[in-house]
Amino acid sequence: MQMDERKRKILRAIVQDYIATAEPIGSRTIARKFDLGVSSATIRNEMADLEDLGFIEQPYTSAGRIPSDAGYRYFVDCLMDPQVLNPEDMEIIERESTKRINELQEVIAHTSKLLSELTNLTSLVLGPHKGKSTFGKMHFLPYQPGQVIMVIVKENGVVENHIIDVGENLTAEELQQVAGVFNQKMRGYSIGQVKRSMLHEIYSELSRQRLLIDNALDMLRAILDDNEEEERIHLGGTLNMLNQPEFKDLSKVKTLFKVFEENESLKKVLTPRQEGLNVTIGGENTLKEFRDCSIISATYKVNGLMIGAVGVLGPTRMDYAKVIAIVDFMTRSLTEVLTKRRR
Repeated sequence: MQMDERKRKILRAIVQDYIATAEPIGSRTIARKFDLGVSSATIRNEMADLEDLGFIEQPYTSAGRIPSDAGYRYFVDCLMDPQVLNPEDMEIIERESTKRINELQEVIAHTSKLLSELTNLTSLVLGPHKGKSTFGKMHFLPYQPGQVIMVIVKENGVVENHIIDVGENLTAEELQQVAGVFNQKMRGYSIGQVKRSMLHEIYSELSRQRLLIDNALDMLRAILDDNEEEERIHLGGTLNMLNQPEFKDLSKVKTLFKVFEENESLKKVLTPRQEGLNVTIGGENTLKEFRDCSIISATYKVNGLMIGAVGVLGPTRMDYAKVIAIVDFMTRSLTEVLTKRRR
C-alpha cells in the first residue's frame, strides 16, 4: 500500500511512542516529541487520513490514537529499521545455548527459559517431549470460585499452567501455604522419587486442603512423569504477561492461561506458515484468544532439516525490532548447537 512520506513519518512516530508508553498519543504530543517539521494542525489532518485508511484507531472518546493491527503490519513490513542484537545479548545466547547440550529436551527447555528472560515476554518453543522431569517450585493464582491456576516451574526451567479444582474458596494465604509446603518438600524430585513419608508430611501440614493436595499431586504425576513421545510446546515466562498494561484485565489473563494449557492449539499457532521468520499480528492469529497479541517465530534446523520453531508471544504493542533480532539470533544459534550434537 502506497503512503506519502509525511504519513509514514507520523505513523512511525505513533507506533514507536505507543510501544514505549502504552498510552494513546495526540497531534500536539507528536509535534512536541518528534521533529517532523510540521504543525500540530497538519499532523492532526494527517492522523485523520491515517485513521480513515485503517492504520490507527481511537481506543475511547476524547483519547489520542493508537496503532491498529494494520498499522503494526505496515510498520513491520515497511517502516521498521532492522535491529542488530547488542553484543551482550549475543554473548548470553551463545554462552547459554552451549551450556546444556546433553539432551535435546534440555536444550529446548533452556531455550524457552532464555527467550522469556531476554524479551520479558512469553516464549514458545516447539520440540520433542520425552523423559521424566523434576519439580522446581509451584504457586497458585486465583481463577474462579472453587478453582485455581497451578503454575509449576520444573528444575529445567520449563513452566506449565493448569486449572485445578480446590472445592472451596481458599484465601491467598492458604494457597501460599500449600505452595510453600510443596516447594519445601519436593524440590528436585521427580514424582517417582516422592516417598510415602514425604506425602504423609504434606498431608499432615495441610490437612484442611485435602482436595487441593490430591488434585495437585494428580497433575504433578502427569506433568513430571510423562513418557509419551510427542511434539510439545515448551512455555517460558507466562507470568510476564501479567506485567503488560494490556493484560491488567483479569478476564484476558484467564483466557490466555486457558490456551496455555492446550498443547495442540499452541502447536497450530506456532507451526510456521513458511520457513524462516514469521510475524503474526493481532487478528492475523488463528486463535481468537490471541487477537490482542502478536507472535514472532522462526524455524530451527538440524543438518538442514527443519525440526521445530521458536516463538515469542506478547501484546501487539511489542518492540518488534528487538524481539525479531533476538528470535532470529536464537534460532540460528539453536540450529548450530543442535547440528553439532548430531555430528
